[in-house]
Amino acid sequence: MHLVKPLILGLATLTNIVASASLGPRTNIAARANSAGCGKAPTIKTGTQTITVGGTQRKFRIRVPLNYNNNNKPYKLMYGLHWNGGTMDQVADGGTDKWNYFGIEKLANETMIFVAPQGLNGGWANSGGQDTKLIDAINDYVDAGLCVDQGQRFSIGFSYGAGMSYSLACNRANKFRAVAIIAGGQLSGCEGGNDPIAYFGIHGIKDGTLPIATGRSLRDRFIKNNGCNSLAGAKEPASGSRTHITTAATGCKQGYPVRWAAHDGGHIQAAADKPAPREEDGKNSWVEGEVWAFWNLPELSTPK
Repeated sequence: MHLVKPLILGLATLTNIVASASLGPRTNIAARANSAGCGKAPTIKTGTQTITVGGTQRKFRIRVPLNYNNNNKPYKLMYGLHWNGGTMDQVADGGTDKWNYFGIEKLANETMIFVAPQGLNGGWANSGGQDTKLIDAINDYVDAGLCVDQGQRFSIGFSYGAGMSYSLACNRANKFRAVAIIAGGQLSGCEGGNDPIAYFGIHGIKDGTLPIATGRSLRDRFIKNNGCNSLAGAKEPASGSRTHITTAATGCKQGYPVRWAAHDGGHIQAAADKPAPREEDGKNSWVEGEVWAFWNLPELSTPK
């Protein structure tokens, strides 16, 4: 497809990029509430924002719904995290396929606030928890300036961005309702990592950068945390089939589902089944539809 392709680091390099500092105490579950920005005139507009975190200026793109109504109407909030060497603009603008915010923007139909932060040096090393602190700071900034449903925050990322979304699942499960991890690895640390969160993992059986076994291991942490039955025997597509198979874990705690989608493709973000002309095709991908459906399961709409 015509998304900008990620720069690839060697697997050994990627797996050694981890955060080491403690990120502070976590509570197990966050109560659902509306943010301080509800009922007030918005102070944030669509565009590029700059915020200082730990003495470093950081940037992010934000998209406010066109129909934004500040009269106590809370909006969902989604983070889209770029790949290695990628940019916030590539996530927000979606390439020539217009896969804006991983394709979720068009499906949300003005019901969601979108944020695309810029990683340092094009990545998410999260050294000393600096990228987690960035997300915390953006949450606080957006909560104050817009009306956010604090129980409906989501994060999605590809490759390095998936690693950062996974890190948020580990250390900010009390701040996020669900994550979607596309071709991820444990690249940005996993401080804590014992709390449940709704989890959707997506991975290609031919991924030569972060092999699918890596994705399975990430998934299995939240199979355990969420009290689900094992997905060790989950069916995956045959090589050459150009299909995908999505499996929903059984036995999970109410409100904490886990899904796993394996596809017959490589290290890609917008996987597409036959008869799409390309294995990565934002115009024909099934990824955004399945992620959006997962995030909108009735059990995710109720307070934690």
